[in-house]
Amino acid sequence: MPRFLTLIRIDEKNAPAEGPSPELMDRMGKLLEEITKAGVMLDTAGLTPTSDGSRVTWEGGQLSVTDGPFTESKEVIGGYSISQCKDKAEAIEWTKRFLALHEDYWTITAEVRQIAED
Repeated sequence: MPRFLTLIRIDEKNAPAEGPSPELMDRMGKLLEEITKAGVMLDTAGLTPTSDGSRVTWEGGQLSVTDGPFTESKEVIGGYSISQCKDKAEAIEWTKRFLALHEDYWTITAEVRQIAED
């Protein structure tokens, strides 16, 4: 079965400073348990803020490292998941269920991409 990488993009400037609410964390935990029991979830995690990150860039034959936060970015990767689904449609359905758990004040975009296999 194909594997899919889902990148969760958030507007870090408009996300609650205290992070997800306890209620949201509870809803996420229940859905992640369901996805895992269904044999779909292989790995998932949230990421620390961009202020803790660095970007490594190769441009013009030179490497550069820029420490966060990345103020020019409106959306940043806030988390990811790797799932194994029968097809892309199933991966999208699980992603839609995950996004719908969030309160209305969140702005989230998820990018679902199949992992290239040899």
